[in-house]
Amino acid sequence: MRRNMMRITGAVAVSAALALGAVACGDGDSDSGGSGDEVTIGFMGDLTGENSGLVIPPKQGAQLAIEQYNATNPKTKIKLKTYDSQGKPEQATSLALGAVKNDKIAGLIGPAFSGESQSVGPILEEAKVPSVSPSATNITLGEKGWKYWHRVVADDAAQSAGVGAFATNSLKVKKVFLVSDNQDYGLGLANAIEKAVKEKGAQTQKDAVDDKGTDYSSTVNKINQFKPDLVYFGGYYAVAGRLFKQLREGGYKGKMMSGDGSLATGLIDGTGQENAQGTLISCGCLIDAEGKTNPKAKKFADDYKAKFGSEVAIYSTEGFDAATAFIEAVKAGKTEPEDINNFLKSVDVQGVGKQIKFADNGELATQDIYIYEVEGNKLPLLGNSNEAKVS
Repeated sequence: MRRNMMRITGAVAVSAALALGAVACGDGDSDSGGSGDEVTIGFMGDLTGENSGLVIPPKQGAQLAIEQYNATNPKTKIKLKTYDSQGKPEQATSLALGAVKNDKIAGLIGPAFSGESQSVGPILEEAKVPSVSPSATNITLGEKGWKYWHRVVADDAAQSAGVGAFATNSLKVKKVFLVSDNQDYGLGLANAIEKAVKEKGAQTQKDAVDDKGTDYSSTVNKINQFKPDLVYFGGYYAVAGRLFKQLREGGYKGKMMSGDGSLATGLIDGTGQENAQGTLISCGCLIDAEGKTNPKAKKFADDYKAKFGSEVAIYSTEGFDAATAFIEAVKAGKTEPEDINNFLKSVDVQGVGKQIKFADNGELATQDIYIYEVEGNKLPLLGNSNEAKVS
């Protein structure tokens, strides 16, 4: 996922910013990062903003992993400290400065979105603090040459390839209409998927909608004139819901699909349950409450529901796995940021989702993409994009 980007003007600016005394910090106490028997790991993302439904699940996944680890009474416990960026890059920047200088975090789970990751990355690089994002998918994050950055989710290039294969092989589409919210994440994803389906022989058209708008009749008319087999929306569930609702009300009968930014029940609420049936969502995340992919997934889903009273959701698995990467480091006696970062270069353990193993550029070694389909008021897993079949 990606929110709007804010530019950082280089290491000099970051160094100056790190020297600031009073900066914003997250919730909880603001004591130092800990002594020999405790280490502080941060979590950063939109916890109260309009897209918090995409970030609370990974936060809860991380919380569960750390609570379960601490319950084993280890030599060094982990304190989880949250930082609510509301998905805003400029807010994330201030929070990151506070996390590094005041809270002395040893690592960061997040940021959740790609835009804030773009802004926070240089700060963490300068401070030599490792991060593992559960959900930032923009392609360019892995091309920065950052040494302290990692993610446990496939990027948008993998998602686009997966959707291209699924749309042409399983859905057998010949015509695809791409819509985006014209923001960095949504536009980038829509453009990448257009390229992927065109390479598979599909005809395409595309348009953009105002993410703050409510009337998408112009786009609906263009779609109905083109008569596509599939409409794919790049963006977040709030806009996707409004668009898909108007599409159905405007008479469109074909398939509707969106990406990881729409994998939330808020999509069903916005579209309307009847209109939303059969809507497809692609994601590099794994939501596997039945344990179809591995036994750990089922146990995690059961533990998660027992703890939070809700089913596993988007990126809750990845939040758990991101925390697990740090937990494995602490278990190995690594409590200083640079030592943890060195450990992450060689970590190789089965997570509750995927294998936790990083390439040299911080990318997850496994780049699987999964497909989900709205059924009733839920979003069950259909399967890997290479194998999934619509109901």
